[in-house]
Amino acid sequence: MTGKSIKVKIFGTDYPLRGENEDFTKKVASHVDTMLNRIHEKIPEQPPLTVAVLTALNITEEMLKERDQQQEAVDALEAEITKLSNYLDNCLVPEGSGIEVR
Repeated sequence: MTGKSIKVKIFGTDYPLRGENEDFTKKVASHVDTMLNRIHEKIPEQPPLTVAVLTALNITEEMLKERDQQQEAVDALEAEITKLSNYLDNCLVPEGSGIEVR
């Protein structure tokens, strides 16, 4: 990865990260930090590694749910486009031409 070094603080530790977009890198780091702190507040007795693993699982669950929702939206749009395309094809075929478009 190229880009300039960006210093971020995650769960109390400073990290120098490299990224193409400083604002986006900071946004990602902030999200991870927020999630870590939320999990830590719920289970403060757990060691940092456990908090980190649970946070990774939560973030991954969010991402996979979002990906599934996006795929469902794409599938629905593709189905609608196919219906519209078929409708238009049928409208463009002259009546009595004997041509049937499916």
